[in-house]
This record gives sequence, structure tokens and C-alpha cells, in this order.
Amino acid sequence: MSDNAYDVIVVGLGGMGSAAAYHLARRGVRVLGLEKFGPAHDRGSSHGGSRIIRQSYFEDPAYVPLLLRAYELWAELTRDTGIEVHRLTGGLFIGPPESLTVAGSLRAAQEWSLPHEMLDAGEIRRRFPTLAPAPGDVALYEAKAGFARPEATVRAHLDLAAREGATLHFDEEVLDWADGPRGVTVTTARGTYTAGQLVVCPGAWAPSLLSTLGIPITIERQVLYWLEAEGGVAPFEDHPIYIYENEFDEQIYGFPAIDGPAGGVKTAFFRKGRVCTPDTIDRTVYPAEIDEMRDRVTRLVPALNGPAVHTATCMYSNTPDEHFVITRPVDFDNVTVACGFSGHGFKFVPVVGEVLADLATDGSTTHPIGLFDPRRLVTT
Repeated sequence: MSDNAYDVIVVGLGGMGSAAAYHLARRGVRVLGLEKFGPAHDRGSSHGGSRIIRQSYFEDPAYVPLLLRAYELWAELTRDTGIEVHRLTGGLFIGPPESLTVAGSLRAAQEWSLPHEMLDAGEIRRRFPTLAPAPGDVALYEAKAGFARPEATVRAHLDLAAREGATLHFDEEVLDWADGPRGVTVTTARGTYTAGQLVVCPGAWAPSLLSTLGIPITIERQVLYWLEAEGGVAPFEDHPIYIYENEFDEQIYGFPAIDGPAGGVKTAFFRKGRVCTPDTIDRTVYPAEIDEMRDRVTRLVPALNGPAVHTATCMYSNTPDEHFVITRPVDFDNVTVACGFSGHGFKFVPVVGEVLADLATDGSTTHPIGLFDPRRLVTT
């Protein structure tokens, strides 16, 4: 076998690709992973210190079986590495009773018999005194919600993949790929590689790397904020994650303070970005953006009225219906694709890695992924 020939090539080693490389390697598959940047980089979507994990899924109850398996794999990843890649803090999904954040979460919890509590505004204030919901607001409380650490997760999967024998190349951009009757060919700035199968996890680079597939994906710039808390971060150190749907129909989310006394408290808008590309994204965060974030979040969390001690940008890769794309594309016999995670994908990283390993080695998976077929997005 040529030194440049593999069983499976994984393109993109962010959240999904790193997990795919690990799950493939642990099955004894000869894997090559290719990444444009360094390991656990901050140029795409798998960075920022924390990502919410939750099971009462307002986007669609169809996600819940995948989440239940993802939680098993999160625990396994922590056990196998000794690294706290996730933490269960409890979570509050707050807003008017009829809001998507509340009603959608309740629908998923009831359909899948997930443990949860419903709290009125007074009970929210009593149990969580950092929060000041409006009188008509309610919350679904989920004890099993919490957060994952994206950089630590990517590094953990990469380390485990390498331990299982995967070959990982960083700072090596993929220029082209092709499928053929004998397998796939991938061309980079350094050389050409062949394999029986290809797994493409391109993140925000999907529009260029997957242009031949016609999958409609829009890239959006998003901003993350770490605000200084009045009185210090101590009240936020043991704090639930939250998603809050306000009177402007905006969703705001936040985390406990996990970055030390000077690290501030992280918060952000969910889906309040502007269209960009990986090449045109503006990574400067402007004072007006910080002022707007502070104005909105202090309506629920009054103490977050201090300056921003840190900001960062990342990118969402949005499909038109905001559901994922996970598929073996029609007319491509040896290719598996995972993209369009639309700002809510990271909690699924471990199970998506397992799904992609199934698809690349067996051509199918027992996991329920029908919702993610890109043919749903084709208009006739």
C-alpha cells in the first residue's frame, strides 16, 4: 500500500471531524485527518471556551435520541481522557409560556419523558437570585443541562485518534477532492492522497469544499461576550446555563463563570449575526455591539452591567431550516458529509463522530438521521 493511501480520509478536524477521526481509528480503520489550521484552532466554530449541552430540545424532539447517546459518549470521553470536557450545571429555558424556548423545550421533555421542572417568575427569582425575569415569564429547568468545552473536546478526540493510530496533518489545506469507482482522491498544497472513503466536515468552508453538492448553506458571523459582573463573579461560579427569549423575540444564552475572578461571565445572542465568508468575516467587535449585548442581557441578569473583559467571533453555518446535513450524497459512492450545524451542533459532536464512522465503514447507521437528509432542502 502507498504511503499516501488510507482507508478513510477525514477533511476538517474541528468538532465533528476530530470525533469522526477518533471513532474511525478506534475501529481499526487506517485514517488520515487533514486540517487547514492547527489543532483546536479559533478560526471556525469549535472555540470560545464553552458550548451549551441540553436534552429538552426546542428545535425538534427528533434530536433527543441522538442527545441521549451523545451524553453517554460525553461521559465516556471524560472517563477515557481524565479531562473535564463537559459539566452538568442544570439549565433554565426562560421566556413567555408560548415562546419557542419554553414551549419547544417542554414538548421535547414531555415526548421523551425527560426529567424537568416548570418554574414561574417568582420561583425563578427565589432559586436563582442572579436572574430577574419579567412577571409573565416561566422557565423549564433541566438538571442534566450544562456545558461542553469545545477546545478541550477537540484536543481530546485528536489525542485519542492519534493514540489509536490515526495520521493527522495540520496546516494543510485541502484544495480539491474527487470520487471515483476505486475510491477517493484528495489534493492538498503538499500532495495527493487516496482512500476508499472520504468524510468531509468542512464547517464554515462548506460552500467552497462542497460546491458540487448544491447544499444551501449561509455563513454568519457571531460574537461571544465575557462581561464583568457587578460585585464579582462569585454568584455565577455555581450557576446554571440559560437560554432566554425576550420581548424582542431574541434568544440570549449564558454560562456560569468558568474563567476565574477576572474572566467575566460569558453571554451571547443566539442567531443574531450577519452574513460573511471565512475570508471576509470581520473579527473586530465594536462598542455598539457590546452596548447592545449588555442592554439585552441585563434585563434578565442585572449584574452583568460591567465592561467586556473579552470578546470573540465565530461562525454559524446555517441551512435554510436550521437542521443539520449528515448524508452519503446521491451519486457519490464513497463520500460522507457533515455540515450545516446551524449554531446548535456542538453538543452532538461525540455522537456525530460515531454516525460518520458508521456511514464511512458500513454505508448506513442505526442512529436516526433522517431529519438531516439534504434532499429536504431541494426546491423543485
